[in-house]
Amino acid sequence: MAGGGKASGKSAKKKGPTKGSGGHRRRGLEGRGATPPAHMRHWYKERQQRAEAARAAAGAAKPAAKPVRPSRTKRDDAPEMVAGRNPVVEALRANVPASALYVAHHIDNDDRVRESIKMAADRGIALLEVTKPELDRLTEGAVHQGLALQVPPYEYTHPDDLLDRAREAGEVPLIVALDGVTDPRNLGAIARSATAFGAHGLVVPSRRSAGVTASAWKTSAGTLAHLPVARAANLTNCLREYREQGLFVVGLDGDAALDLGDVELLTEPLVLVVGSEGKGLSRLVREHCDQTARIPMSTATESLNAGVAAGIALYETSQRRR
Repeated sequence: MAGGGKASGKSAKKKGPTKGSGGHRRRGLEGRGATPPAHMRHWYKERQQRAEAARAAAGAAKPAAKPVRPSRTKRDDAPEMVAGRNPVVEALRANVPASALYVAHHIDNDDRVRESIKMAADRGIALLEVTKPELDRLTEGAVHQGLALQVPPYEYTHPDDLLDRAREAGEVPLIVALDGVTDPRNLGAIARSATAFGAHGLVVPSRRSAGVTASAWKTSAGTLAHLPVARAANLTNCLREYREQGLFVVGLDGDAALDLGDVELLTEPLVLVVGSEGKGLSRLVREHCDQTARIPMSTATESLNAGVAAGIALYETSQRRR
């Protein structure tokens, strides 16, 4: 009620005394004592090392080491993936041997896709439809445009098999060896010239040299299907063994004093060595040559492409042998 009237209801009780902290708050403010020395802290590095040493002494197993990731280095016997619509259709047109054609789901068909699928079906190449992430993985992130062609690894022969091929044909052996040629297109071009001018095969080193890839197949215009390629673990040893079997070794060298047309060994059992365009023949290979010869040309040109040089030398050799 307004004014100074008497309030109704229960009367409020007077609040009694509260309990004290019993000294807990005061003791809490006193701190936790001195900081322990470093060797007593559980996170201290030396203590952990001593604990691990104690466990090792007691025969306890150490924590397993982190697994080592497998190497991503591509093996020589791994298949090659040709990615992209233009490269795939060009490889199929060149009759590059293939084992599978991968086509992405819901791909936008165009003339290249339809032609690739038709050529693969006509040649009995497996057609596999995959998802885009799977195709990304197969091509290792290359721009595939929904199309990729799997090319099986090339089956190299032994250097001695090239001699057997010449003997079976009753012909004077003619073998082309490549020293430091790293561009597979040059290898394909040399294979094309070697087939045209009667060579019995190519020899390539197993290291730091181009191999028979899809690019080499395309440049060779299919001649690699008829010309064997041998792989040598050591090219200088291979040349030495050829010499022991009665072959002569002639190397193309732009700094040689002898012109190719003046080489009398071209009509003999021969290994023609072609070096790289930039470095030419390596020192050890040059030392294993019976003769080195140069291709005479205008001073305005410093050097020839390895494929062009091999073609000229093989033509000269074939003319001399007729």
